[in-house]
Amino acid sequence: MSLRFYDTSARQVRDFTPLREGCASLYLCGATVQAPPHIGHIRSGVNFDILRRWLEYRGYRVVLCRNVTDIDDKIIHVAAAEGVEWWEVAERNQRAFTSAYDILGCLPPTVEPRATGHVPEMIELMHRLIDRGHAYPAGDGSGDVYFDVRSFPGYGELSNQRIEQMRGACDTADDGGKRDPRDFALWKGARPGEPSWDTPWGRGRPGWHLECSAMSTKYLGSSFDIHGGGLDLVFPHHENETAQSKAAGDGFARYWLHNGLLTMSGEKMSKSLGNSLLIPQMVRKVRPVELRYYLAQAHYRSVIDYSDDALYEAAAAYQRIEGFLTRASEVAGTVERAAEVPDAFAEALDDDLGASQALAVVHGLVREGNTAIAEGAKERLAELGGRVRAMLDVLGLDPFSETWSASGSGSGLRDVVDSLVAVALDQRQAARRRKDYVAADAIRDQLLAAGIVVEDTPRGPRWELRRD
Repeated sequence: MSLRFYDTSARQVRDFTPLREGCASLYLCGATVQAPPHIGHIRSGVNFDILRRWLEYRGYRVVLCRNVTDIDDKIIHVAAAEGVEWWEVAERNQRAFTSAYDILGCLPPTVEPRATGHVPEMIELMHRLIDRGHAYPAGDGSGDVYFDVRSFPGYGELSNQRIEQMRGACDTADDGGKRDPRDFALWKGARPGEPSWDTPWGRGRPGWHLECSAMSTKYLGSSFDIHGGGLDLVFPHHENETAQSKAAGDGFARYWLHNGLLTMSGEKMSKSLGNSLLIPQMVRKVRPVELRYYLAQAHYRSVIDYSDDALYEAAAAYQRIEGFLTRASEVAGTVERAAEVPDAFAEALDDDLGASQALAVVHGLVREGNTAIAEGAKERLAELGGRVRAMLDVLGLDPFSETWSASGSGSGLRDVVDSLVAVALDQRQAARRRKDYVAADAIRDQLLAAGIVVEDTPRGPRWELRRD
């Protein structure tokens, strides 16, 4: 099976044929950094990290550009409410996003441009649009520059809408300078006390849509392979991006991939609804690798409705995989990652990144592996464990990888705990040898009270952290 993706613009699954053989260029709409990220934001990062890993497994050299919107109405409003500079809000929250991506094991992008660092490219793009008759400076002297949506016949095609049925853009304080209420702002004229940059049409700051077109084409070229982002960005953001870019003469994105939303009780997760689940809060409930599993287990285009129960079920499912690999290494010795993934797993990811079907293959091999453990079939066990590790590596979930080998903590804390628990287990074993079972049970109960579960196996006691 060839690699295939559901292309939003075509509204169907299409074979992936890159612009350049052996290369894949990917632009991902990153954070607007007015607040720290919740798991709804980071779901996109995890989904497209799996895409990037699978493209690399399939032999592509991937160039991933993920932008940062570091100037925006919301950022300015937050800064004003806090009495701090706008860039302080942006910098603080960008660090929070970077930390969240790192915590969940997302590979860093090839390049991560900021909007404020690309004003010259935006000015050049506006010149091209004005010269071609697709944009105009406001006639009211505000410094605003607008895109003329009626000048571009393809406007509305990405989101499958007709201009006549669209409402006004409502993206500036005063639409008096617009020829049509649906025209959207490429550039917003300066307001007192707000950040601004010089342009031939007056001082101001970028519109949200303009910056992504300028940054994507700067780093990926006038045409590139894949543009990704959340389903909520299809309109107006991505519709406006593709319109202004194609109107300027660029081929722009050839495939549009959109991940589904993460909701809570059926509502879109957002700070304004008060239902945000921030990453530091989430990794106190489950380990980071278990949170990644939770976000990765559903198909990327599906809606996930969050609940604690579903999160804990996902954590338990991951622990079954992890437990198998741990036991396999104890029985068969070091379990080396296989060079290739099973065909059924590859077919699932080739077919529009079918992660849920791919994980079904993982769990199927885990069940076979547990049978091999019971039968003492070491060679078969080593083979199955290696194939499971290969699949988990593609999904960024291999518990033996450098990312997660320290229990996802990013430190040697588990080694310290392991040494301390080993002392207690040695004392327990000594008590059992002298048949002082009361003392042995007391040590086990003390460990359990501290959150350490001890399991007696034919190969000796093993421990793990208790998951309530």
